[in-house]
Amino acid sequence: MPSDARANRLPRVLESLEEVRARLPHRGRAGSQTGRGRTTVNGTHLGEFYSVLAALVWAVSVVLFRLSGRTLRPLALNFFKNAVAVVIFAATFAIFRIPLARDVPAVDYALLAFSGVVGIAVADTLFFKSLNLVGAGLSQVASLSYSPFVILFTFLFLGERLTPGDLAGAGLIMLGIFLTAGHAPAPGTTSHDLRKGIGYAILSMALMALGVAAAKPVLDRSPLIWTTAVRLASGMAALCVLAAVSPRQRDLWRTLRPSRSWRVSLPAAVLGTYLAMLIWMAGMKYTQAATASILNQTSAVFVLPIAAIVLKESITRRKAIAVATAIAGVALVSLF
Repeated sequence: MPSDARANRLPRVLESLEEVRARLPHRGRAGSQTGRGRTTVNGTHLGEFYSVLAALVWAVSVVLFRLSGRTLRPLALNFFKNAVAVVIFAATFAIFRIPLARDVPAVDYALLAFSGVVGIAVADTLFFKSLNLVGAGLSQVASLSYSPFVILFTFLFLGERLTPGDLAGAGLIMLGIFLTAGHAPAPGTTSHDLRKGIGYAILSMALMALGVAAAKPVLDRSPLIWTTAVRLASGMAALCVLAAVSPRQRDLWRTLRPSRSWRVSLPAAVLGTYLAMLIWMAGMKYTQAATASILNQTSAVFVLPIAAIVLKESITRRKAIAVATAIAGVALVSLF
C-alpha cells in the first residue's frame, strides 16, 4: 500500500467518530462549499462536527489539567502531557505503518515546527499558568479570545474572508472577557493574580491562533495524523531544550517517573494532547480555520458545569453573563 494511503488511515477512534458522523442529517453535496466557505464531506459538515466534539473532549481535559496543576508546575505539566502524547503517536505510527518522513517541501516542515513551538511549547505553558491562577471556569472564558485571533491571523495570512458579523462577534467575545476581569477573585487569589491569569490566557490564545494560521496551509494538503505528529514533535523538542536549560530540569524529568499524580495527569494527557488534538486538527482540516475556531469555543459552555461538579467552582451571575455574552459573539460570527 502506498505511504500516503497508509498515512490517511486514522486511528480507530476517528473511524468510530466517522460512523457517528455519518448518521447526522446530510446538508448539501459531497465536497461542496456552503455558507462561509465551509467544506462538506460526504454531504455532512464533518469539520464542524469534529470541532464541537473537540470542544467537549477539551473541556473534560481542562478540568483534569486543573487538578494536575495542584501538584505539577505549568512547564512540568506541559512537558509531561506532550511526552505522553509523543509515545502514543509513536505507537500509532508503528501500528498503522505510517512513515514520519514525507517528500514535501522544507517549508512545510518549517511551518509545522513553528506552529508546534509557538502553539504547544509556549502557548500551552501559558495556559496552564492561567489555569493555576484563576481556575478552569475563568481561564476558559478568557480563552474565548482564541476565535477573534484566528479570524484575524487567517484574514491577514491566508486571505479567509472577514465579515461584519466577524467583527461584531469578536467585539462581544472581548466584552465577555472584559466582564471576567471584574470578577471577584477566588479565595486565596488576589486581584493582581486574576488580571495576570486572564492576561496569560489571552496571550496563550493569540500564540495558539498564530500557530493554527501557520499550520493550516500544510494541513490542507497533507495527511491529518502526520501534520499533527510533526507539530507535536516540534513542540516537544522545544520543551526538551527548555528542560535542558531550566533550573528546575530535575522536576521536569521527574514527571516521567510513575507517581500518584499520574492518576489524574495521565488521563488528562491522553485526552487533552492525543485525542483532543487529533479531533481538533480534523476540524481544522475539513472546514475553514475561522469556522473551526468559533465552534471550538463551545468548550467554555461545557467547562462551567464540569468545573462546578468536579472542582466545586461556583457559577456566579457575572461568570454566566460573561459566558453568555461571549457565546453570543461566537454565534454571531458563526451565523453571519
